[in-house]
Amino acid sequence: MVVRMMRAFPGFTAAWAWGLEVLPRLPLEIPWLTLPVVAGLFVGLWLVSLLLRDASIVDPCWGCSFIFIAAASAACGESITWRSWLLLGLTIVWGSRLSVYLLWRNWGRGEDRRYAAMRSHHGRNFWWVSLLTVFLLQAVVAWVVSLPVQLTIVAGTTAPFGWLDVLGLSLWGVGLFFETVGDWQLARFQADPRNAGKVMDRGLWRYTRHPNYFGDCCVWWGFYLLSVAAGFAWTVFSPLLMTWLLLRVSGVVLLERTIEQRRPEYAAYRQRTSPFFPWPPRSRAT
Repeated sequence: MVVRMMRAFPGFTAAWAWGLEVLPRLPLEIPWLTLPVVAGLFVGLWLVSLLLRDASIVDPCWGCSFIFIAAASAACGESITWRSWLLLGLTIVWGSRLSVYLLWRNWGRGEDRRYAAMRSHHGRNFWWVSLLTVFLLQAVVAWVVSLPVQLTIVAGTTAPFGWLDVLGLSLWGVGLFFETVGDWQLARFQADPRNAGKVMDRGLWRYTRHPNYFGDCCVWWGFYLLSVAAGFAWTVFSPLLMTWLLLRVSGVVLLERTIEQRRPEYAAYRQRTSPFFPWPPRSRAT
């Protein structure tokens, strides 16, 4: 795939060559320094969760963890350029919006049913199970996913603004739009008592069952393209991992595992609506 892109797009080839040139000069120890730092952050959250008996606090802190990692990378970088500031700013905007929304949504609701089920299942062992499978696992995932952002910030590349930057910013913007508008539409729908037990199938939710997950996917492919422009095309594992998690692990599959039991209308909604990528709904007759 990489070879084909290099042949088809000279800009991609130039970015790749820049990456090979800058890689030997890049302080690669910095990402390894951010790993124990972000692990320490999540261990601190874990200790707080033990005091509160609520592992749900990890969810609002997910977006902030990326801000934390990006800021730590910027602090360690020797040459912070406009591209470094751009990546840092985009990460702050995305992470802040996500964390504020999740904090507002979960405020006063108690522990999420997923963590409550884990607590009930593991009993006395939940304290260390939650450390490994919830907090430290998320720390490692956040660190891996954010590697394109970390490396681009630290590299301090002076490569000119090009079409890859435009494409990356556009994809990031589309993703933020789907996340923000999708969450807002769902919040308004759920706030109406008349919609209790009903399925949200309006607005963006008419075209995809998970506009927020689709938006998150676009955001991280946008970050990746911005890192490609800085010469880090090999970090493609980052958006691939995020896409796999959203589709197969913690996103679509996990959410839809029990939703039909709670909302009988969801089966029909599922039949006519695209699961991830926005697409016009199928007719009810079909």
